[in-house]
Amino acid sequence: SLEPRGKHLVTICMGTACHVRGAPTILDEFERQLNIKSGETTKNKMFTLETVNCVGACALGPIAIADEKYHGQLKTREVEKVIEEIKNKEKT
Repeated sequence: SLEPRGKHLVTICMGTACHVRGAPTILDEFERQLNIKSGETTKNKMFTLETVNCVGACALGPIAIADEKYHGQLKTREVEKVIEEIKNKEKT
């Protein structure tokens, strides 16, 4: 990366299997909740959001990887929980 990244990296798989299972909606929800677009970092340098073409876990799609933890078969209502989990780790 040529730009500074946030402390926590959130990667959304946009491969075919994830895409047809709703990955664009998951990405939209992360963008909305973090107030950034894919490829950007939050102002406080806490989160960087990115997309990749495939993570090789097609059976788990749609999938997000947050700090190397896989969140498979993700639903939009679970996005906030993923973000909060990271924020809570910060507090400990």
